[in-house]
Amino acid sequence: MMKVLVCGAKGFIGRNISRALELAGHEVIAGVSPKHADALPNSVVVDYAQDTTPQAWLPRLEHIDAVVNAVGVLRTSRARPIEAVHQHTPIALWNACAQANVKKVIQISALGTETSDTLYASTKRAADHHLMTLADAGKISYTIMRPSVVFGKGGASSALFMNLAKLPFLILPKPVLRARVQPVSVLNLAEAVTALLGPSFVQQGIISCTGAEPVLMSDFIASLRQQCGQHPARILPLPDSLSKLSARLGDLVPGVPWCTETMTMLATNNEDSCADFETLIGHSPVHYSELVEKAWNTQSA
Repeated sequence: MMKVLVCGAKGFIGRNISRALELAGHEVIAGVSPKHADALPNSVVVDYAQDTTPQAWLPRLEHIDAVVNAVGVLRTSRARPIEAVHQHTPIALWNACAQANVKKVIQISALGTETSDTLYASTKRAADHHLMTLADAGKISYTIMRPSVVFGKGGASSALFMNLAKLPFLILPKPVLRARVQPVSVLNLAEAVTALLGPSFVQQGIISCTGAEPVLMSDFIASLRQQCGQHPARILPLPDSLSKLSARLGDLVPGVPWCTETMTMLATNNEDSCADFETLIGHSPVHYSELVEKAWNTQSA
């Protein structure tokens, strides 16, 4: 069993990963932001906007066997600048892990980061590439997990999709409605992290973490509605001019999830083979048509 530092342990993905690791017998040290300092036992406070040097991380890595980084923000803010949270702080953490001889690093990245021009993707990509460079030099053992849309109770995007599924009219930009996604259960993602830290799996590289089958965004939301026992909704594509205007208005309001970058990300296909992911967890990942029952109504934490 390992002593595992989970960064972002209070967040949606980190919370589920922490619970799965504890159930597997690992000792979890919860890396939490200052505002959650008293929220979890056995925790260390991390300022993801400020801890951008290896020296800031080395004291936190004493006796740590593995690190899981599940920290992420959708858009930048003064309190949580995305360049620091996604790029500079993780890079400092990777360098510290190499110095401290941490056995394994698992980075929760995102599918599509290699090709997207969004700030979200480019900062994630920079941290991923630095981790791979350290591994190529023989300084660290790593796995980069790149999930498609992560679905489950407690996720902000999942709540948005569920709320959209309750409406009698589905109004979204046409490119978003036509984008292909491959939603993955957060519980399956937590299973995969646990498997990577188990005795039988030593895997290094990038793993696409996806559900059993890709689906159009419009059909995904329609499926969620059907799973909730609702009749089909009427789909009303939002004209391009109104889509751009709404996103630009969102750009002006800090903290609002809808903005130009969000629209760009949602309008991009987000799919890949689930073969490696399926091998890792030992069974087929949850199909999008069963996510309400098996990810929304079933909680691991």
